[in-house]
Amino acid sequence: MTTTDRLQHEAQLRVEGLRAQINLHNYRYHVLDDPEVSDAAYDLLLGELRALEEAHPELITPESPTQRVGAAPAETFEVVRHPQPLRSLANAFNEGELRAWHARIMRLLETTEIEFVCEPKIDGLAIALVYEQGRFVQGATRGDGVQGENVTANLRTVRSIPNALPEGAPSRFEARGEVYMTTAGFEKMNRQQGEAGAKLYANPRNSAAGSLRQKDPRITAQRPLDFFGYAIGWSDDGLPETQTEALDLLRRLRFPINEHIRRFTSFDEVVAFCLGWTERRGQLPYEIDGVVVKVDRLAQQRQLGAAGREPRWAIAFKFPATEATTRLLDIQVNVGRTGTLNPYAVLEPVVVSGATVKLATLHNEEDIHRKDLRIGDTVIVHRAGDVIPQVVAPVTSTRTGAERIFQMPTYCPACGTAVVKPEGEAMHYCPNRACPAQAVRLLEHFVSRGALDIEGIGERLARVLYETGLVRDPADLYALTVEQLAALERMAEKSATNVFQAIQSSKSKPLARLIFALGIRHVGDETAGLIADHFGSMDALSTATVKEIDAIPGIGVTVAESVRAHFAEEHNLRVIEKLRAAGVRFTSERRGSREGPLAGSTYVLTGTMERFTRNEAEARLKQLGASVTGSVSKKTTGVIAGVNPGSKLAKAEQLKLPVLDEEAFQALLDTHAETNP
Repeated sequence: MTTTDRLQHEAQLRVEGLRAQINLHNYRYHVLDDPEVSDAAYDLLLGELRALEEAHPELITPESPTQRVGAAPAETFEVVRHPQPLRSLANAFNEGELRAWHARIMRLLETTEIEFVCEPKIDGLAIALVYEQGRFVQGATRGDGVQGENVTANLRTVRSIPNALPEGAPSRFEARGEVYMTTAGFEKMNRQQGEAGAKLYANPRNSAAGSLRQKDPRITAQRPLDFFGYAIGWSDDGLPETQTEALDLLRRLRFPINEHIRRFTSFDEVVAFCLGWTERRGQLPYEIDGVVVKVDRLAQQRQLGAAGREPRWAIAFKFPATEATTRLLDIQVNVGRTGTLNPYAVLEPVVVSGATVKLATLHNEEDIHRKDLRIGDTVIVHRAGDVIPQVVAPVTSTRTGAERIFQMPTYCPACGTAVVKPEGEAMHYCPNRACPAQAVRLLEHFVSRGALDIEGIGERLARVLYETGLVRDPADLYALTVEQLAALERMAEKSATNVFQAIQSSKSKPLARLIFALGIRHVGDETAGLIADHFGSMDALSTATVKEIDAIPGIGVTVAESVRAHFAEEHNLRVIEKLRAAGVRFTSERRGSREGPLAGSTYVLTGTMERFTRNEAEARLKQLGASVTGSVSKKTTGVIAGVNPGSKLAKAEQLKLPVLDEEAFQALLDTHAETNP
């Protein structure tokens, strides 16, 4: 063997070894979520492979991990004919329709011995992946079920789709599944689109479909796409006997399979599973629009066959739609307790997720213009679970030219004061602290459950108390008599007595509650707790400097300046003195620094977790000595991100702070619990 041949042979062996290692690391990272090497170590392996392939281009193969970055743009997508049709599913929209389907298949099979597999219905794009001798050779969209588009080059960029399979794969077969985009990935991509002045996407499903059908695979490679396998379409080596066995085979071949798939022998359990996910779907990091119920045994599937384009052996239990289209009749503005001008959408009533929606949040003027929403537009409205409805995008193809662009009012709609917009902030403000709208909102906040929790005073009574002149600021509540309350419209003497007693009881609430109740801009309940712990009294806080407040772990300069500004206003100081005179508690019952293995650390929680409620997660951290705040700053030790994290995650990424998912959070608790029994 010549020296050249020997070097060529060594390069080939090294390339094959590197590909095997990298494919294993991709599988552990993207499918098992259990990486065993650092990102830096992974990058070194990939860099070495890329260098070898550049030196020996004849060794480059389509399934190489280096090729996931995308190839040159395609002119068009060629048509692929599916050997076995990718059929669409019949739908059941309630329990009755689901049980009717069950009764039909029992009659057709003439048996009650039927097992079922239930799978979350991922809201993405169905695809068919063909493998030959363990190598991915072709990928296509569902299309019309008989033929689809060849998107092989784009699918090679999706890291959770294996390009090469381990031993034990059928010689030639088709894996079916769903390409989707996580909620966090979708939000991050839309933020980047907005920052670049590009078009925003309406939802993760459309984003996934659009990303996969890019003519340039290099663009697809930049999109946060993922994949779940859910079936074997056909195999030259024969099919397993059940859907459960098919999923097990795909799992062994390193395809990602949804962890929530379950097998049932009782149809009552099937129904309970479907109804349960109707309530819990918002906990997932991706969107599902239903549950797919399949007969488990493939022999029974073949016996049932199909009715037109739909298999008789499967059905999709569909959740109430989380999106709908309607008309944006108007954009109006209300004034918040800190003076923020908050635009909201007035909609033509539409049913979304089982509820009639007439109003929806619009965040701020910049968000409205970024989405290009106009009064009179047909718009897409989104509502998932108990989330406040949002207008996510306009349907621009329906525009007539009569639509109007929204402009934030230059004067406060409640008091007529000129509106201000601080530099660097997205919100507009009414600077008038005597603004009646702010006063009523502040009163509502002061009596709310998270603040002083004065039961019996809601939105209606707060407005009545202000409009009758009995209460102009929260401290005036403590001067109210039972007689004054009983004289109000729709207020019986017993109710008046209960409200009076609730007001008196609130005087003894902890200092942290009082600080939060004051409605200081940027001060949430957790921040109020940190401030109360540090200063110990209202007197110490009211005279503290910005530097002294900023020195508190978990408190940033923005919060410190806001607190100092609040106590610098004469009006606010008068309220404080009235509260003192009324006998409201001004000292903290929990003073001093925390103790424990996490003492001195500060964490921020964002999103929803499956194992913990927000209060439970906060309590566990505090037991270990950590502080928990509501805002991210350079002083933050780490951010714990659950499902559907918000802007706090983006801020953490911007500051390059550690971000812990739920597994990492649990590991943190377990590690330190051993040292803090």
